[in-house]
Amino acid sequence: MAGSSKTIEGAGPVTPFETAGRAYHINEHEYDVVIIGAGGAGLRAVVGCAEAGLKTACLTKVFPTRSHTVAAQGGIAASLGNMGPDHWRWHMYDTVKGSDWLGDQDAIEYLVREAPRAVIELEHWGTPFSRTEEGRIYQRPFGGMTTEFGEGPPAQRTCAAADRTGHAMLHTLYGQALRHGAEFFIEYFALDLIMDDEGACRGVTALCMEDGSIHRFRAHAVILATGGYNRVYFSCTSAHICTGDGNAMVMRAGLPVQDMEFVQFHPTGIYGAGMLITEGVRGEGGYLTNAFGERFMERYAPHAKDLASRDVVSRAMTIEIREGRGVGKNKDHIYLHLDHLGADVIAERLPGIAESAKIFAGVDVTREPIPVLPTAHYNMGGIPTNYHGEVINPKDGDPDAVAPGLFAAGEAACASVHGANRLGSNSLTDIVVFGRAAAQRAAATITPGAAHKPLAKDAGLEGLERLDALRFADGGTPVSQLRLAMQKAMQHYCSVFRTGESLNEGVEKIREVWKGLDDVRINDRSLIWNTDLVEALELSNLLMNAAATIHSAAERTESRGAHAREDYPERDDANWMKHTLAWADFEGRKTRLDYRPVHTFTLTDEAEYIEPKKRVY
Repeated sequence: MAGSSKTIEGAGPVTPFETAGRAYHINEHEYDVVIIGAGGAGLRAVVGCAEAGLKTACLTKVFPTRSHTVAAQGGIAASLGNMGPDHWRWHMYDTVKGSDWLGDQDAIEYLVREAPRAVIELEHWGTPFSRTEEGRIYQRPFGGMTTEFGEGPPAQRTCAAADRTGHAMLHTLYGQALRHGAEFFIEYFALDLIMDDEGACRGVTALCMEDGSIHRFRAHAVILATGGYNRVYFSCTSAHICTGDGNAMVMRAGLPVQDMEFVQFHPTGIYGAGMLITEGVRGEGGYLTNAFGERFMERYAPHAKDLASRDVVSRAMTIEIREGRGVGKNKDHIYLHLDHLGADVIAERLPGIAESAKIFAGVDVTREPIPVLPTAHYNMGGIPTNYHGEVINPKDGDPDAVAPGLFAAGEAACASVHGANRLGSNSLTDIVVFGRAAAQRAAATITPGAAHKPLAKDAGLEGLERLDALRFADGGTPVSQLRLAMQKAMQHYCSVFRTGESLNEGVEKIREVWKGLDDVRINDRSLIWNTDLVEALELSNLLMNAAATIHSAAERTESRGAHAREDYPERDDANWMKHTLAWADFEGRKTRLDYRPVHTFTLTDEAEYIEPKKRVY
């Protein structure tokens, strides 16, 4: 159901508001829970809240089945053991090791123990997983997933629906959300959180892009499931909607984001396009070669080879190119082979990849390799949460204090189960496990239909003032020009390999671009489907994320996971086994940092703390 307050049940009165001499009318709504975002995490939270009897609204800036989860290809990790021996403890070990010991081990234990239940739940709801001959859910190998605590062969742990797993999951979850009667506000752009004087979240304000109306949603809980922010980079696998809106809303509310320096570059983005080629290709037996036809991963990861973790493979590819062994006329990319797998296997297990390679690279994968290059893919950092999905707002003496009424899940959140580097196929596990956890916590703490506390008349309307200022911005710089400058700066200064010199230059460059918002120009003054205005709002969000990312990276003087410092090549547990917290001052165009400890304890006595050691594959 889409529309304004006139057509959506739950609408209340209209409140007049004036900013800069211009009048706006605020459509008022009241719900028990409001979820921002309709990807996998958001929809799983919607289902959980609505199923528990909470009056639930979901705000999304695109139709739910167009959310970025639809692009996830390879699969969802869970220790079902359908294709060979497996155990949640092995999955936990791999995830802690993959995180380079920056992950919180209590949250990781929760993730891997709940994973099988989450997958079976999806199956019972109708997700069309691929099947073995015995009718069980098909599972493929993925990078960094092993057996026997890293001592055994690769684990076949990743449950797949061919190479369109995210697509299958998203449609299933949307169907379940409709079944439970959740209300959707589609093509609504969330502006800002409504926070009270005690630091509790009381709702959110939003713009309906379809008709230009402004809305204020009061809620006992807000769950942010707004996805990642990889559009800060020039080359990325993310959709254009991945602009870090939830992260920016949290920072504007005076709360921190966490571990933003850890950005995963996927090894196999299509050269020149950035389009993702799933790790499932290598899980099915695909391999990488350089200009000499050499399978070079054997040099960098003798045991795991092409199925090493993503940061290891991305760095290996980059080194090959740097040292002159890249392919192509400019020797600036690598080949990914799946032509040896056979047309039947490709058609059954990788049909979408064959189609993408044909469209974006002009390649027939049954006969020739795909040209690939590492490209920005996933944000390990985000809004800090505990394993219940509650947003953390550290107080003096309590690094785990929470912001009442505020939750986050999915790529927007940092639980932290991925730490410094996410293992492939753990992201889909993350979204359904923690989307469900946030819903369960909300249901346990909210009485359905409880009265809302009074709010100040202008509560949360700072976002409307910001919108109004951008709407009538009359500077000299187009939004597209400023966005490109940001993306080029992040790609140049904060990529696969980093140095203190490049990062410090990048900090200043991003600050300069951020200040450029003061000179931005918006040509369209309307509110109805004003894409120029929406892109400006997204750019202002992206710049906050970019500033937090590059500042955090400049300060972390070690190499850990996806953060590879050439001037500090070793991991430094004595000084840097801690989470980075970043606050961004939108008005002052500056950031500040602090730190909080990693959880080096498990959730139950059934799991043992996994001691740090050198991370090799």
